[in-house]
Amino acid sequence: MQQKPVLTLDDANAILDAAQQEAEANGWAITVAVVDDGGHLLALRRLDGCSPISSYIANEKARAAALGRRESQAYEEMINNGRTAFLSAPVLQGMMTGGVPVLVNGQVAGAAGVSGVKPEQDAQVAKAGIQAISS
Repeated sequence: MQQKPVLTLDDANAILDAAQQEAEANGWAITVAVVDDGGHLLALRRLDGCSPISSYIANEKARAAALGRRESQAYEEMINNGRTAFLSAPVLQGMMTGGVPVLVNGQVAGAAGVSGVKPEQDAQVAKAGIQAISS
């Protein structure tokens, strides 16, 4: 039988805390979502001043990264480079930069998704969050 890594509540909270620190250090109001490897929400934090819609978007970015086993930016790039048929992919709605998978020994244990600022800033915050458990 194979074994796989899973995110714990402590892991999810560590990701949220580190993402919040990164966002606050830059003066950004964001939402960060943490999902398991099946894209199911484990934890969500919306900072003061962040738009309510960001809660939905962050979750969908994380889900896309977890289910697709890649950064959600890859989908955005495919679509922007002309593969618009990918917009009809089932289940994936957060095909925008800002979703980053959590990799443990080459396996996806979950993902973090961030929404609220520019795409590259969303990804920066998600990566900072994940870094907290990658050490």
